[in-house]
Amino acid sequence: MSKTVISSDKAPAAIGTYSQAIKAGNTVYLSGQIPLDPQTMNLVSDDFEAQTVQVFENLKAVIEAAGGGFQDVVKLNIFLTDLAHFAKVNEIMGRYFQQPYPARAAIGVAALPRGAQVEMDGILVLS
Repeated sequence: MSKTVISSDKAPAAIGTYSQAIKAGNTVYLSGQIPLDPQTMNLVSDDFEAQTVQVFENLKAVIEAAGGGFQDVVKLNIFLTDLAHFAKVNEIMGRYFQQPYPARAAIGVAALPRGAQVEMDGILVLS
């Protein structure tokens, strides 16, 4: 099976030894996105909601570069430095996803790169 690197200049450049996404067959594996502004490569804000929106926008850019949309996401992993933000994540996620929602995990972690409060990765299957 061949693998294709997926990238978008509308999402932050990789800050390590990884690709923004890899397509294998009709499945796309999205690397974790943190709330970096793609132009400045800095965190967009200290505000949790602003960070979460930026993460979804970064994911959207990579998903669209792969030829898909949020409706193609089958699995989403959310990493939070404070699980008290869980309800806010659900609210913001509702702006980007419609039913049927993807399978999902929300995981509390001690820290994330660059001091981010939220990171997400996922898997999409293209029709």
